[in-house]
Amino acid sequence: MKFIHTADIHLDSPLLGLAAYKDAPADLLRTVTRDAFTRLVDHAIEEMVDFMVIAGDLYDGGWKDYNTGHYFCREMGRLHQVGIPVYLLFGNHDADSEMTKKLTLPPNVHQFETRKANTFLIESLQVALHGRSYKEAATVENLASSYPAPVAGWLNIGVLHTALEGYAAHANYAPCSLAELTAKGYDYWALGHVHEHAVLQQKPWVVFPGNLQGRHIRETGARGAMLITADATGIQSVERLLVDVLRWQVVSVDAAPATTLEDVVRLVGRAFEQLIAETPDKIYLSVRVCIHGKTAAHGELFGLESQLREEVLGQAAGQGIERLWVEKVRLETEPLTDAAHMAARSDAIADLQKFLAQAPDDAALLAALMADFRPLVDKVPLELIQALPQLNAIRRGDVASLVQSVTPDLLAYLSKSN
Repeated sequence: MKFIHTADIHLDSPLLGLAAYKDAPADLLRTVTRDAFTRLVDHAIEEMVDFMVIAGDLYDGGWKDYNTGHYFCREMGRLHQVGIPVYLLFGNHDADSEMTKKLTLPPNVHQFETRKANTFLIESLQVALHGRSYKEAATVENLASSYPAPVAGWLNIGVLHTALEGYAAHANYAPCSLAELTAKGYDYWALGHVHEHAVLQQKPWVVFPGNLQGRHIRETGARGAMLITADATGIQSVERLLVDVLRWQVVSVDAAPATTLEDVVRLVGRAFEQLIAETPDKIYLSVRVCIHGKTAAHGELFGLESQLREEVLGQAAGQGIERLWVEKVRLETEPLTDAAHMAARSDAIADLQKFLAQAPDDAALLAALMADFRPLVDKVPLELIQALPQLNAIRRGDVASLVQSVTPDLLAYLSKSN
C-alpha cells in the first residue's frame, strides 16, 4: 500500500522577489504553484497510490475568482478517474476563504470536519485517518488533544495542521507537543503548516513534508511531498517526492582570491556552472548571489553595485540556458586592511580616516553635508530611495550613519592603488 502526504500547497500564491526584474520569467511565475501540484498528481497516477492526504493550506486565503477552485477540481477529477481518493484537511489559509466552504468538490475528495475531529476508514486497506480542519484562521487551541483513539489492528494516520513546538518562525496555530502526538498511538502523523521538510520522529513517524513549491528566497532548496509505503506490519518506507518547478538558491561566492571586479565576476560564473550541473534539467533556478570575504577587490567594487549586478546577469545569461535568473546580488566583502592598519599609515589616507572617524560628531559638517545631499535626494524617484539604504538615510536626515557606513569602502577604494 502506498500513499502521498502533502501540505502547504498555497495554490496561486504569488512568488516574491522576481517580478520586479525585467529578466524574470513572467509566464512561469503566474502558474508555478499549479505546475508543482500538477506534477504531484502526475506522480500519484504513475505510482498508482492508494490515496492522497493534504494536511492543510491547499489554498492561499481568499481567491480572486473561482479559477483556483476550478483548477483544483480538474486535478481531483484526474485522480477520481483512476480511483484515487483524497483526504483533505483545511488549515489557517484555507479558513480565510469563504469560497473554500462553498465549492463542491469531486466525490473522491473527503474533507475533515471543523466542529470536531473525525475519522475516515478505508476498509479494504484497514487504514484509519483522523483529523480536524480549521474553522477559523487563527486557531490557537490544541486540536490534537481531541483526536480519537487509534483503531486497533489498523494503520492509523493522524492529519494535523500545527506549528507543533519549537517553530517560532511560524504562527503558533493548533499548538501541541511531540510527546503528545506519540502518546496517541498512531503509526504516522501527516503534519502541515511548517514549510521546511522535517522528519521529527520515526516511532511513530511524525513528518512535515514542507511546502510543495518555494515562493521566495527564504524558502530555498528542493520542495515536494512524501511518498509512504506500508504493509500489514506497518510503515516500511518514507521518501521525499520532489515536484517543485522553480527552486530558490543562495549562491555564496568567496571573493578572497579576487583582485579585480573581473575576477569576482569569473568566480560567480564558476559558481553558476556548478549549481546548474547539480540541478535536474527540469528545474528553473532563482538565485541570490552573496559575494563575501576579505579581498583585494573590495576597493574596486566600491560604488559599482549596479555594474556588478549587470555583470552577474551576464554570467547567468552566458550559461547558454534559459532557466537561471538572478533575484538579487548582495555585496558583503571586506577590505584586506583593517582600520588599525590604515591608521598606522603616515599619508593622506590615514589623515582622511581620522577626519571621517570624527565626522559623525561634527554637527556643522553634518549640516553642510545634509544641505548638499538633500536637494539631490528630493529629485530621486521614491522606489529608488526605498531600494538604497544610503539614500533613505539622507531622506531621514541621518547623515552620520551614512558617513559611518561608507567610510571603510571609501578608504579601501582610495587606497587600492596606493
